[in-house]
Amino acid sequence: MQHKFIPVLTLSALFATSYEASAFSFSTGDPDFRIAVGAQAGALEIESADDFILAEKTQLRQASFTGLLANGATLADIANVNVEIYRVFDKDSVNPPSGRVPTRVNSPADVAFESRGSADNTLSYSVSVLGDVATAANSVLNGIHPLPNQTTGGEGAVSGREISFNIDFSQAITLDADHYFFVPQVELKNGNFLWLSAAKPIVGGSGPFSPDLQSWIRDENLAPDWLRIGTDIVGSTTFNQTFSLTGVSAVPLPGATWLFLSGLLGLLGTGKRKQTAPQAV
Repeated sequence: MQHKFIPVLTLSALFATSYEASAFSFSTGDPDFRIAVGAQAGALEIESADDFILAEKTQLRQASFTGLLANGATLADIANVNVEIYRVFDKDSVNPPSGRVPTRVNSPADVAFESRGSADNTLSYSVSVLGDVATAANSVLNGIHPLPNQTTGGEGAVSGREISFNIDFSQAITLDADHYFFVPQVELKNGNFLWLSAAKPIVGGSGPFSPDLQSWIRDENLAPDWLRIGTDIVGSTTFNQTFSLTGVSAVPLPGATWLFLSGLLGLLGTGKRKQTAPQAV
């Protein structure tokens, strides 16, 4: 009797290897205190954005960002924390844009691609106090204007309590390989939250990446447009913002695909041993 074997074990091993996830982390490094910019929800929404690149499909599970509680804000004033992910214009956007800003090239899109918030329990957060008093050399909070009045030079130095938000996404954010913007917001009962800048090019974080776009800002009056914090508002400079992301890359295929391939392997397994008919003597 002769037997024919199909190498199911080898196929299974190759299949398993292709779905091993690897750790992902990204950081822009520590604050450089060159500027602090509005990043808050509430009565007047202000969104600030800085970019990151994913080389492969990635599931984001944690994040952090650092800023100042200013203008009388205390830890007790923190009501909610939001994190949004934007793609790069012109995805998720009306094109051509309105023309109210110098450019939309390499800006965040008109609308968020993904969002999580503490109010609906899609993220949780903790706060670490890094310093009771810290000062940024410049700021942008109220001076966010369309053409032709966009270049204000900034609003001058601002001081406040330096804090870091540590975020856990209870619903992980799964993103394909692409270029994205990270947009955090803090809702306060009183005062303001301003997001601190980081070195550009990145120093002490995950290292430079290309292209490392500059940070952008808008308020609800400028939306859906955005302004470059450095080039458009301050003038003749660029900024990054302080944030980090962690998670896993090479996320496994969806369940339906897994079931299909598992079924295929099962069929191969049941047919792995084939018995031939006895030969006549």
